Amino acid sequence: MNVIKTIKLPMIVAPMFLVSSPELVIASSESGLIGSLPAPNARNPEILDGWLAQISERLNPHRLPWLLNMIVHSTYDRFDAEIELVKKYQPSVVSTALGSPARVMDAVKSYGGDVIADVISPALAKKAVKAGVDGLILVVSGAGGHTGKYNPLAFIQEVREFWDGPLGVAGCISHGRDILAMQVAGADFVVAGTRFIAAKESFASDAYKAMLVDSRIEDIIETTSVSGVPANWMKGSLEMANIDPGSASTAKIDFSGNISTANKAWKDVWSAGQGAGSIVQVESTASIVESLCHEYRSAMKTLNDLSSEYLKNV
Repeated sequence: MNVIKTIKLPMIVAPMFLVSSPELVIASSESGLIGSLPAPNARNPEILDGWLAQISERLNPHRLPWLLNMIVHSTYDRFDAEIELVKKYQPSVVSTALGSPARVMDAVKSYGGDVIADVISPALAKKAVKAGVDGLILVVSGAGGHTGKYNPLAFIQEVREFWDGPLGVAGCISHGRDILAMQVAGADFVVAGTRFIAAKESFASDAYKAMLVDSRIEDIIETTSVSGVPANWMKGSLEMANIDPGSASTAKIDFSGNISTANKAWKDVWSAGQGAGSIVQVESTASIVESLCHEYRSAMKTLNDLSSEYLKNV
């Protein structure tokens, strides 16, 4: 994954269901990160075709990397149409979720792209490595949307026992110092979502963004009641949808049909990670990236100062 070395900060803007837009992808990559789009955000493959044309026309001539995220679960019946679009537009990186990355390997490798897999456990990480991925993203506790359950420090350490390739962390990455912290802990890059929900370029509604700005860590609720998979949602949106997060889950894992328009519970609730408390305003993607860069430089100076002080005693 040489693309990580070519960008301003080692960060992928997370592919957020019903939030990431083509404009957010373009703004993220043009600002020096890697923008990403979840394929299911488009209502149908024809709309996705148009979006990918828009993204590739803006970014590919400048060799700016971008990522397409694909659901590879067996119930997702748009997979075949979407893999054909991967071959057509050749995103720099394809990430997979909810299934084995083996389904996309041949298509992406045919044009020299990279495949990375979201994983929530060391066991799934081992399966992804066996499938031949170029990188792993560890989805850790507190991540927005479909979340993990492990602490990032312990998760990184255990995966590093069998994987020395590119490693990312997704979950509660809200500041530039978080990027540096994960690098020091053993990761190579990070994936940030929640901070970009409030970007002007995202698909999130004004009401969604306003609730995010008003939310704190205690307003983020993990439940399986929405999609059948453990995920983090804003408490206020669960209340508006009359969903009791403590009730026994009756949701089934089913990604069939056009899930961005289907009558699914997740259409009426808004996700966010535990970093929600760091979001204080709606701003442009370029402004967010500028702040992240400033925070990262400041954190690096702090680390250097601490190193100079404490290494005297080592």
